[in-house]
Amino acid sequence: MISSNLPSDIALAGELVAENFEGWSDEVKADFERYEFDGHVGSRLLSQNERVRVWEIHLAPGQRWHVHRHVLDYFWTAVTAGKSLQHTADGTTRIVEYPQGETRHYSFGEGEFLLHDIQNIGDEDLIFTTVEHLDSANAPLPLD
Repeated sequence: MISSNLPSDIALAGELVAENFEGWSDEVKADFERYEFDGHVGSRLLSQNERVRVWEIHLAPGQRWHVHRHVLDYFWTAVTAGKSLQHTADGTTRIVEYPQGETRHYSFGEGEFLLHDIQNIGDEDLIFTTVEHLDSANAPLPLD
């Protein structure tokens, strides 16, 4: 399985529901290998300039956004309230609830990253806006 290199000051949100890859399907495990270096941190790139990339994640109930790697400083805002299930490269699984308007900021030192997926386990569409700062300690991942 993929190793994790989370910044020491990142506290992952949500209720821890499993550790040590417990309950992970073969599909989820394969996704972590397939998308290990995928920099598409959203389902749609809304805007990009020399300073930022602005992404949207829009997930219908039950829909999952594949594994992706965060290497740039970023923040996200929950456009809608909702609930997700997330698998993280450290082998943990969490359930996270988001009030509408919640915003979280993350910073990464050189070589640090967050590798995870996200699945909408709520009853309504789950929408986020994510803004990556291109002037971070790590180089942006290519978007092929």
